[in-house]
Amino acid sequence: MSFRISYAPPADDTLAKMRESGTFRDEMARTLGRDPYGHGSSAVKSEHDRREATVLGAIVLYYVSGSVLTVTVVRLVPLP
Repeated sequence: MSFRISYAPPADDTLAKMRESGTFRDEMARTLGRDPYGHGSSAVKSEHDRREATVLGAIVLYYVSGSVLTVTVVRLVPLP
């Protein structure tokens, strides 16, 4: 089972500015797209579906919608 990865506008804007955006998208699909509760992620403020993880050195804040198999990235903080 895999989850679709979607990006909220602020995260999408950040992704567009990243040098290796294609590589990052592929890594997101390979890691959080396959297991959004794994890959070293942790719940934020005790909310099971509100998660934070590091992917290719970028901090990713996202929500998991299990009923529609979607991971929505709401904030993306890449390394400088």
